[in-house]
Amino acid sequence: MDRKILRFSVTAALAGFLFGFDTVVISGAEKTLQTLWQSSDSFHGIVVIGMALWGTVVGALLGGFPTNQLGRKKTLVWIGILYTVSALGSAFANDPVTFAIFRFIGGLGVGASTVAAPTYISEIAPAKRRGKLVGLYQFNIVFGILIAFFSNYLLSNVGENSWRWMVGVEAIPAFIYTVMSFGLPKSPRWLLSRSRFDEARSVLLKINPQGNIEQLLEDVKLENMNTVPGETIFIRKYRFPLILAFLIAFFNQFSGINAFLYYAPRILEEAGLGSSAALLSSIGIGITNMVFTLVGINLIDRMGRKQLMYIGSVGYIVSLALVACAFFLNWEGLAVAGFLFVFIAAHAIGQGTVIWVFISEIFPNHLRGYGQSFGCSVHWVLAAIIPSSIPFLFSSVGPGIVFSIFAFMMVLQLLFVMFMMPETKGVSLEELSLKLSPQSVEGDHS
Repeated sequence: MDRKILRFSVTAALAGFLFGFDTVVISGAEKTLQTLWQSSDSFHGIVVIGMALWGTVVGALLGGFPTNQLGRKKTLVWIGILYTVSALGSAFANDPVTFAIFRFIGGLGVGASTVAAPTYISEIAPAKRRGKLVGLYQFNIVFGILIAFFSNYLLSNVGENSWRWMVGVEAIPAFIYTVMSFGLPKSPRWLLSRSRFDEARSVLLKINPQGNIEQLLEDVKLENMNTVPGETIFIRKYRFPLILAFLIAFFNQFSGINAFLYYAPRILEEAGLGSSAALLSSIGIGITNMVFTLVGINLIDRMGRKQLMYIGSVGYIVSLALVACAFFLNWEGLAVAGFLFVFIAAHAIGQGTVIWVFISEIFPNHLRGYGQSFGCSVHWVLAAIIPSSIPFLFSSVGPGIVFSIFAFMMVLQLLFVMFMMPETKGVSLEELSLKLSPQSVEGDHS
């Protein structure tokens, strides 16, 4: 693999590290902040904690605009600036509203990064290595989560203002990432979508001089012949990729993954483990997530996206069904913990590895940012709704029913993979565009 492409991909993927770090770092400070500012449970949950999540939703919804209009590189730079401002502002905040505003800014960076980073990497990567390179983004997310837990542990005893250090230390990697992003070349496919052919040729010569540059330029021109100025992802021609993006994001969240990650200690305590054992198991879950994400990244370009989704879907169904049975039949807590470890491994090797790669591949160059934004928005809206419903659902219908619903949804995901999901392994983005979006026909804009 060309070292330049690898270096540029790793740099863009570091936006994922900041995503993971930013999302989890609040866990070490939130109890202290509630006590310090004497916030009610509802205010603390909705404003102090929840604003970052809603910032993520807004960032994902709007991220397609700068990604397409400003370009992938400039958007990645601005994402780094958002992370840096958020970390410093949160660290120096003296009231909950100011803190929430700066956390919202960080959330914008998280949401936009799920649009811009996979899009950028998919557009510079050779087809045969695209899955592994885009998968680096997901690996960086889970790595950032682990480092945030570790950072919180190290900074927990630095004094009464330890919470400021916890949330503020993110400014260091955020600043480094921002500086590194200035060194990224512009996406050649974005330049081609803007008809800047000479600039695109220059970038391609820089990042992949051994590649068949003239063939790529011809393929892009052929793809451009299948486009109409001013068209959007919502016209009939792009209905199939739109449905694919919706369903893979929909099933990602209806596996229960975010609900589980947010409430892992609570779920394990409900299953009979003591609080200390539950917390220890949570750390093990984080390690399992990272290890099997690495496995998935190394397999995605060999086995393909569909094969990993088959493995993940079957693993989901078995583990979720067993967890549901454990709650219905009152099995021991360690059994539930074991089933949940299988669940997290199934997620990491399947949906966790595949989702960002797949969505970044299925839309044409000139609409990829908007398509990525659509898929990410579905993901993040459900990520906001489903976990917030878990405490109510556990108390009203019980964990057994909840996990049974998740297991049934994964049966539907398996059917989606079998009958709808195309294999994108090793196929150029331009060829995928022509395959998934039929030639322009009269009535496309109706």
